[in-house]
Amino acid sequence: MERQDFKLIVGLGNPGPRYSDTYHNIGNEALLRIAGNEEFKRPFSVFRGKPFQYLKSGLKTYIRPLTFMNESGKAVYAAAKHFKVSPEDILVIHDDSDIEAGSYKLSLGGGSAGHNGIKSIIQYLGTEDFWRLRIGVRGIHTEKAGDFILQKISREDRQKIDKALFEIKVGYNE
Repeated sequence: MERQDFKLIVGLGNPGPRYSDTYHNIGNEALLRIAGNEEFKRPFSVFRGKPFQYLKSGLKTYIRPLTFMNESGKAVYAAAKHFKVSPEDILVIHDDSDIEAGSYKLSLGGGSAGHNGIKSIIQYLGTEDFWRLRIGVRGIHTEKAGDFILQKISREDRQKIDKALFEIKVGYNE
């Protein structure tokens, strides 16, 4: 992964144990690995009334939205405003059903490609010009994304996705 100096790093997912280990929560899982916080060694902090949790590490702020995926923009906008970060300094990590499981792509800007979390962020920020780390989740599934993204990750896909998350973490923390 090409390293950038992002100030706000956001991992998309849905809150609550029901959604853990699902394809749609890969962004949140990647965030925890990058932050070195997979086991919640350091608890994320919460501002009263803000729709996100955060963890500060040097000049970087890691954000976990407390909203559901389709309302991610509310949390990203609130965090960007609170920490005074412009969109081009934000990295949003999310699942991408158009990319094969085990692959990932870093890009700046672009549309939502049907991802409702990204669509919400574009709407709230008023721009498409933020960075995205798109992690592939298209594995054994042939159906439409909406039919599998909330399912638990299959064992076969988990192996591929874990390899990609390891590469992302190593590349990011070099």
